[in-house]
Amino acid sequence: MKKDFFTYQAQTTPHPLAMEISHATGSYIYDMEGRKHLDFAAGVSACSLGHCHPRVVEAVKKQLGSYLHVMVYGEYIQAPAVELSKLLAENLPTPLETTYLVNSGTEAIEGAIKLARRVTGKTEIVYAHHAYHGNTMGALSIMGLEERKIPFEPLLPDCSPIHFNNKEDLNKITSKTAAVVLETIQGGAGFILPEDSYLKKVKERCDETGTLLVLDEIQPGFGRTGKLFGFEHFDVVPDILVMGKGMGGGLPIGAFTASKEHMALLKDKPKLGHITTFGGNPVIASAALATLKEIIGTDLVPQTLQKEKIFRKLLTHKLIKEIRGKGLMLALIMESPEIASEVILGCKDRGLVLFWLLFEPKAIRITPPLTVTEAEIKEGCAILTGVLDDIQKKIR
Repeated sequence: MKKDFFTYQAQTTPHPLAMEISHATGSYIYDMEGRKHLDFAAGVSACSLGHCHPRVVEAVKKQLGSYLHVMVYGEYIQAPAVELSKLLAENLPTPLETTYLVNSGTEAIEGAIKLARRVTGKTEIVYAHHAYHGNTMGALSIMGLEERKIPFEPLLPDCSPIHFNNKEDLNKITSKTAAVVLETIQGGAGFILPEDSYLKKVKERCDETGTLLVLDEIQPGFGRTGKLFGFEHFDVVPDILVMGKGMGGGLPIGAFTASKEHMALLKDKPKLGHITTFGGNPVIASAALATLKEIIGTDLVPQTLQKEKIFRKLLTHKLIKEIRGKGLMLALIMESPEIASEVILGCKDRGLVLFWLLFEPKAIRITPPLTVTEAEIKEGCAILTGVLDDIQKKIR
């Protein structure tokens, strides 16, 4: 299988981890040798309820017995998609009431950019340095790292960067700006939180200039930060909300939500202003609906803040310079990229799954399932601190 993996499946890095998976359940992934691996990455924040959560699996199996794909998005009434969109509206503030379901977070970003241009009649998109919103051409155009963009240029025109948390840069948002697209919490940059009412000030500037605020909640969304969506911590409501990753309980889905008035602009002049064949797929929507019901119907969301405290209490090692983030969206900042990689690979050998962040090489991602238990947190932190102790001995 490993030979076939490297021969027939396109690779994204020169040295993938290449663990061959047998099965996964709860907070654990099992390899073909029968070893279990405690998962503190959760599919890069995607498996919000852990692996094969019984309610998600039950919802998928039930839908499989009724129908799979029947028609392109938006033509037929399919209960899972309608119920999911309604439940989102019931748990979001005004004016976020109408949801367009797509296949991934990056497709949701594309839809949000198109909608913002359609609503405002303007073309400029403002984004943040070190931003990451996906890898399709529109999302890549508002990625905040030039060396990743240059090989694929020319990209979308009229895209201008600002510095996250820099209030002076807000003057770069002008009457020519269609939208400001920001991650509520910068992910690839190192889990950077907005400071000193930054997002509120961005929204005020957007209102002054007739600009839409698009918040990317692809990572912090669905309870990961101690609120259903991260923006609820920061006294701001976006004009367009983008979501993905943890939305589907481990299955591929994304969405963007806006007012009914704004979203209506995608259905006429031209018709099919945004179209997707498999968006709102009934099996995927059933999984997402079950995931959302579980998240809002339990105490998983407030628990994330208590679990954060446990992580911060247990991870006080001398080699950890800082812990960034909120809830179960945490990043350990090490002294060097080399130490970060040594920790991640060392933990892998001892049965703990950690992962890197895109743009901050000194960071170690800790984004376990929201369902992770206190005992599992202690188990994982013991492995992690053991690896750190071994590294520290070598440094001495």
